[in-house]
Amino acid sequence: MKRSSSRRSGVSSSSSSPGSCDLLRSGSSKAVSKETERIDQLFYTYMDKPSGMIDPEGIESFCSDLEVDHTDVRILMLAWKMQAERQGYFTLEEWRKGLKALHADSISKIKKVLPDLEREVRRPTSFMDFYSYSFRYCLTEKQKSIDIESACELLSVVLGYLFRHQVDKLVEYLKNQHEYKVINMDQWMSFLRFCNEINFPSLENYDPNLAWPLILDNFVDWMREKQNGSLGLKSF
Repeated sequence: MKRSSSRRSGVSSSSSSPGSCDLLRSGSSKAVSKETERIDQLFYTYMDKPSGMIDPEGIESFCSDLEVDHTDVRILMLAWKMQAERQGYFTLEEWRKGLKALHADSISKIKKVLPDLEREVRRPTSFMDFYSYSFRYCLTEKQKSIDIESACELLSVVLGYLFRHQVDKLVEYLKNQHEYKVINMDQWMSFLRFCNEINFPSLENYDPNLAWPLILDNFVDWMREKQNGSLGLKSF
């Protein structure tokens, strides 16, 4: 009899659990729906009505409310999180994707999650993706390369806070050389590999026989000439 009672008790308990789960699911669904609604309302605050997107002017207003400069790398990190396709513009779908992933449906919440986003981007696997994305994000339709001036600005924003000395010298070289007018993706990705692998400023482990693009061979030659010139001046 006790065993039978136990079984009845078990059946009763299991029969009530689906209802409880449904209530939990319903509550969770409502919370998600409310979050999406707030995210959408925030989008409409900055949206350009004729285009239905947040345009450069809207992004400037957004940055002002965040108290972050529009050239700050964290704005590019937000664009990466949204997987925004067009520089200076956010669609509603992109906005939703990014802010839902960050669980941020207000300006105050976005401010709070920015440090977490920075930490996420700094992870080696994430940073590689972010770094390549930043190049693609700056391309206009049908472009495969970006001009030297834009590349220098982008390097300073994306890579400068991690490898300031290397980036400063690389930017100096790029601005003073006359051989290259544009930078392609292969060259762009090689800059990150160079910063990660090559001892700087000694350059002692740089081997031009390895698969480095010519632009970096030229950069290393330029650096060594400058270093030798400085040594010559000191000895004189």
